Amino acid sequence: MREVCTRIYELLSRRYEIREGEFVGLVARRNLFEHLVAVLLSQNTNDKNAIRALSNLKSRLGKLTPEKVLSLDVGELAQLIKPAGLHLQRARRIVELASYLRDRLEEFESEVRRMDVLEAREVLMNLPGVGDKTADVVLLVYFGKPAFPVDTHIKRITTRLGFVKGGSYKKVSGFWQSCLPPDKYLETHLLLIQHGRAICKARKPLCHECPIKEFCEYYKSRGLRQQ
Repeated sequence: MREVCTRIYELLSRRYEIREGEFVGLVARRNLFEHLVAVLLSQNTNDKNAIRALSNLKSRLGKLTPEKVLSLDVGELAQLIKPAGLHLQRARRIVELASYLRDRLEEFESEVRRMDVLEAREVLMNLPGVGDKTADVVLLVYFGKPAFPVDTHIKRITTRLGFVKGGSYKKVSGFWQSCLPPDKYLETHLLLIQHGRAICKARKPLCHECPIKEFCEYYKSRGLRQQ
């Protein structure tokens, strides 16, 4: 299976160019708080909307810090992040996060850097609004630790390929971690998202254009009949 995963990585890397500006987690890597806010904004929406919301915040506040966020009332904060959707709920979570980290951000970041990935993940998931995917994005993208975040694109692609049955977050993440070296986690994560956006769409996937269809159970069972 490692050979198959390596081949998939090679084929996707030939097909797609990773553009930093298309991923909110890559756009916001200047400081931990900004990165956390960016990833919270990306929950249950696409990166374009999250980037617009983040841009509004940064235009209003400059460098994002807990203190600057807490200088806004919740209503104004919600309006600024409205492009991401669920803006009132997100605003409350961001305020909770800012309140928690206001006096301990540097200490918190230093502690997480010293931890192994499992301990760091547990600590991050104790933050307001942080679940499995958000924690793994922060671990991989910001801290450079060996985690493999799973979004809807990656779950869909992995399930269609037939690599996991059931498609739980833990199964999908564990699969990619088991068949790739850690130094390929980030690039593969981004390439799979690109592939899900461009080809392996939720509705009407473009199977005939897929560079990895030779490995895909979905294509073999249905794709050939769609051409």
